[in-house]
Amino acid sequence: MKHLIVHPPASYKTTIRRITRIFLLLGLYSSLASCVNVKKATNFYNIPNSKFQGHPEDLEPIVRENDLLSISVSSLNPEATEVFNASNVSVTQTSTATGTTTQASGYLVDNEGYIRFPFLGKLKAAGKSKQKLREEITKELEDRKLLIEPIVDIRYLNYRVSVLGEVKNPSVLTIPSEKVTLLEALGLAGDLTVYANRDNVLLIREEDNVKKLVRLDLTSEEIFTSPYYNLKSNDIIYVEANKSKLASTSRVSQWLPIIFSSLSLAVIALDRFL
Repeated sequence: MKHLIVHPPASYKTTIRRITRIFLLLGLYSSLASCVNVKKATNFYNIPNSKFQGHPEDLEPIVRENDLLSISVSSLNPEATEVFNASNVSVTQTSTATGTTTQASGYLVDNEGYIRFPFLGKLKAAGKSKQKLREEITKELEDRKLLIEPIVDIRYLNYRVSVLGEVKNPSVLTIPSEKVTLLEALGLAGDLTVYANRDNVLLIREEDNVKKLVRLDLTSEEIFTSPYYNLKSNDIIYVEANKSKLASTSRVSQWLPIIFSSLSLAVIALDRFL
């Protein structure tokens, strides 16, 4: 008894081949769409050796309302000096970068920009640099003959910047040195992820009760000459995600290359056996 072999029509094979090509093209497109451009994932791509002049005027922070200041006084008479080192505010600070909690005592600048200092009363602090405020306190102590040759030291207790978005460890960073650059802050937050949009980093800064939003390009050498390269207290850095990250957030887009590849292989195998 002879077996009857039925061959599919030529038009059927043509349809199978067309479907195969479509799946292969879609699979290739999905794979390419999920790849990260090397240039866009690299800071300062292909920048030659260079020198850049800094902005020293940006390094001296200005005292503002709600700042917490540490003001220490010393002189030849330790007993007379002791009363001037009694801080009037104590706050708890937590570093999200290290997870440590510390107790800080200092002088809080009120909403009108004043601090209350022993024997000197209300002193205007907001709008002045630390050096200017230090000189004024020293002069007042000498003019009122409260201390002889006093030495006044002022430090910020709440100098901090926030780094959010596409970094390894989004954090509120407390900066003891009172000086930090944009790159240092990103480094303290664990650096940018491969999905970070490096040419559109957002800096949010508040000055004179006005919030300023500035876009910065980390792929350009111009960042080193930018007046925003040196950060100020309470600055916020937000690193947005690039298109590759937005595409990969969907489970469907993650599995599409695998699905298309599997279907393509299945169609090819079917075409071969038919």
